[in-house]
Amino acid sequence: MHHPFSAASAGSPPSILNELPPDAPAAIYLDVAALRKLQDSPLAAILGLTDSGPHADRDYQEFVRDTGFDYTRDLDKTAIALWPASLGTPSHGPDEERLLVVAEGRFDQQKIEAYALRAGKVSVHGAQSVYEMPGNPPVSFEFLSPTQIALASGKEVDALPLPSNFPARDPEMQARLDRVAGAPIFAVARTDNLPDSFYAGLRNSPQLESLAHSIQGLTLAGQPEGDLIKMSLDGECDTAKSAFEIGTLLDGFRMMGSLALTDPKTRHEMNRQQAAFIEAVIRKVKITYQDRWVRLSLDVTPEMLGARSSAPSNPPPPLHPNP
Repeated sequence: MHHPFSAASAGSPPSILNELPPDAPAAIYLDVAALRKLQDSPLAAILGLTDSGPHADRDYQEFVRDTGFDYTRDLDKTAIALWPASLGTPSHGPDEERLLVVAEGRFDQQKIEAYALRAGKVSVHGAQSVYEMPGNPPVSFEFLSPTQIALASGKEVDALPLPSNFPARDPEMQARLDRVAGAPIFAVARTDNLPDSFYAGLRNSPQLESLAHSIQGLTLAGQPEGDLIKMSLDGECDTAKSAFEIGTLLDGFRMMGSLALTDPKTRHEMNRQQAAFIEAVIRKVKITYQDRWVRLSLDVTPEMLGARSSAPSNPPPPLHPNP
């Protein structure tokens, strides 16, 4: 069926996505190099893409010193395949939490391998070396090329080394990717084959459970524009009736949320930043629905994410190197 909404940011999927297993129910992509160009925007600091500098925590400083890798400087692109426990598939039970990341950038392979071998080990598979590091969860990685590295954690840790090629991706999943592949931030998930455990919390509300079952896929895209990130989330339903009911329900939730924020007790349970963010979302999010699709659109501002009119003097520390 023809999609009634214009594509959020259509394009050819980045080649890095070809390194991900096609059976993953969810995939995420970040063009970090493009986002890094937002250096003059508060969003760059909020996203943790400014120079890590002396404010970085000691563990991360040691990691950068020992490996020569600082993601604020050296990471260009990353693609993530997810098998969340709540999105179990028939071939992988709902108790299996899995994650696989492919990162592209500048790596000092010799330093990174030496760092891994301090506490981990290496196993050789033909011409490919896989490094395994203990932890909770354990992590393994391999170099796909001098500029690409694959990391796996959770029960996906045994997926390495990656095969030289994968079968074609499901056509519906591929179509969803094509609609957002031009954005520097996007995520796609298929939700038409979820385990019953995913809906367990809705069993006391048959109407909500039925509507949740009707959602076949979700597509998220984020496109920076000045100091904004224009976000859109498309939900694909099984019928136009379900899309209408979900859109109506979301409008009702927004109205209830707006009323709840007028209650001093509700305000007291949130800090000022949380209340301001929720209030801004309720006020600015646009809900549209047509045919089998529902779209939520929102312009995310630096203020909504806790920034002031200029970049914070003490931006949050970079993410931990563990994927």
